[in-house]
Amino acid sequence: MKFRFGMATIAGLAAALVSCSDKAAQEDDFKYLIDEFADLKIMRYRIPGWDNLSLGQKEYVYHLSEAAKYGRDIIWAQNCAHNLAVRKVLENIISDYQGDRNCEEFAQFMTYAKRVFFSNGIHHHYAEDKFFPECPQDYFRSLMESVGDGEKCGEILKVVYDPSFLAQRKSTDASGDIVAESAVNFYEGVTRAEVEKFYNDMTDPSDKTPVSYGLNSKLVKGADGVIREDVYKVGGLYGAALEKIVAELEKAAAVAENDSQKKYIGSLVEYYRTGDLKLWDEYNIEWLQDTLGTVDFVNGFVEDYNDPLGRKATWEALVNVKDHEASERTEVISANAQWFEDNSPVDARFKKPVVKGVSAKVINAVALAGDCYPATPIGINLPNADWIRKDYGSKSVTIANITHAYDKAAQESPKSTLTEFAWSDEEIAAAKKYLSITDEVHTDLHECLGHGSGQLLPGTSPNALGEYSSALEETRADLFGLYYMADPKLVELGILPDMEAYKAQYSNYIRNGSMVQFNRVELGRKNTEAHMQNRKLIADWCYEKGLADNVIEKKTRDGKTYFVVNDYEALRGLFGELLAEVQRIKSEGDYAAGKALVERYAVNIDPELHKEVKERYDALGLKPYGGFVNPDIVPVVKNGKVVDYEVVYCDDYLGQMMEYGRKYSAL
Repeated sequence: MKFRFGMATIAGLAAALVSCSDKAAQEDDFKYLIDEFADLKIMRYRIPGWDNLSLGQKEYVYHLSEAAKYGRDIIWAQNCAHNLAVRKVLENIISDYQGDRNCEEFAQFMTYAKRVFFSNGIHHHYAEDKFFPECPQDYFRSLMESVGDGEKCGEILKVVYDPSFLAQRKSTDASGDIVAESAVNFYEGVTRAEVEKFYNDMTDPSDKTPVSYGLNSKLVKGADGVIREDVYKVGGLYGAALEKIVAELEKAAAVAENDSQKKYIGSLVEYYRTGDLKLWDEYNIEWLQDTLGTVDFVNGFVEDYNDPLGRKATWEALVNVKDHEASERTEVISANAQWFEDNSPVDARFKKPVVKGVSAKVINAVALAGDCYPATPIGINLPNADWIRKDYGSKSVTIANITHAYDKAAQESPKSTLTEFAWSDEEIAAAKKYLSITDEVHTDLHECLGHGSGQLLPGTSPNALGEYSSALEETRADLFGLYYMADPKLVELGILPDMEAYKAQYSNYIRNGSMVQFNRVELGRKNTEAHMQNRKLIADWCYEKGLADNVIEKKTRDGKTYFVVNDYEALRGLFGELLAEVQRIKSEGDYAAGKALVERYAVNIDPELHKEVKERYDALGLKPYGGFVNPDIVPVVKNGKVVDYEVVYCDDYLGQMMEYGRKYSAL
């Protein structure tokens, strides 16, 4: 599970997470924000403590990073079957076009190209709707013809310009067939009913170690009418890219920090060679039990957010090093995991009697890839299989240098959403004082404890909530964090400074979930992204349930709307009440109740409020979405031998995209 960066954070997002080793980076003239276009900003991040790693650790990181980058084409192909063909045309034009590059139309083309690179395809990375070039179609055609791609115009121009063709990456229209109407490349020629029957026939509800069937495959109906799986593996679907990944993983294993790392890399390699999902589970169990190494990574078909049915996973990778100093807080939280589980407001039947294997740490990213690049989460909790979480635990991380980069980039902007959408000077002052630490702690609680909390009742399928599973799971984890933000236990443990701190987080969360985040959604569109749905569901449910007691008040001033928390203690009670219900829904697999919650509170945006939010946000001149370029890790060779690996910080977004296309394209 991922914790995505939201609009909640403005002032001091990550100051307390940054270790002493990064103090010099805060004081120099390093520029974090390197490009802006459309609704996007591009940043870069530092790698604190790189010079403190041994040569062996640096070599380990280097090969893990190369393995990550070789998977780039997979996510493009998964997002839509036409994405790689479109990308190749864009790359050809950028490289070879000899015409006027200073005209308005070419600038419009370049903006479109950069948006496609950012989204790993033709659909918005967050809103999931197809976006379009501002330059005329005839101009785009002339560009293609000028670089020798004229014969592709029929296919490419339809993909790029036709608003009715592949309109949404993931359809959320419950009135239609969300499988057939989605552009994602997980299914071919099959209906939702056929998909559900195919996997229901494979699943044994009594299996205590259920396989995540379909996680690493495409389901296809052939010309003969037979439905089959094309499995992602070496020699199978995406085999060329996986072969490159395997080669780099094997080089990494040879220089791993310990035998445990060598073992689980071996399991991962064997899984990639065979596609056997039991090996994937074996790898995850081995991986989560390794808590001693400084270097760690994620590499695989992991998250199912993009699948309309919440079953099939996109490919992603993240290479990181542990920030030992900053991890002290998360280690305190994980050490008290049983206390948090025992004192949760959910029904006792849904609690884990024994919490196992919960580990948490603060990390610094070294390489982002696949579905983590360029847009990346700020926290991750894995593995996702509920039975593994129950029997073996989970590993949770907060990504310090990414949150630090967001914070520094925000400081480079003169305006903020806080001053625009907060009701009072007191709210603003509290946010500036406390949001830095409370944002971090909420991420820790969400990832370390929230996703790992609770248990399914015997016989409940992990896929019972279908297309609503992602939004409900993020809701559950956020609520767990919000509920405990106000608990005196956090002050007792030294996690929060005092009992006033949580109020800044509560106010900010309601403000963001109720309105601020909708600056990201086009007018007239629904709220479709799982993390945004989760925040809206929580904020709107609590507003409605607290109306009689005026827990949250909707105020207006000078024609502007504000949401103000009047009773923080009562709001905590509402968070607990909703957490209990969402946990019940998950534990019992209550699809109907889960659907009702999401459809009522998470999807539809009030059109007048939406318009107001867009106008107020646009006036600030800010970009609602952010992503990153990776630093380059470069071998230093002397006398034919690698003697070091140095970090070179890239400041050219388009250049990195073009380089990755040349160097890491394998499909």
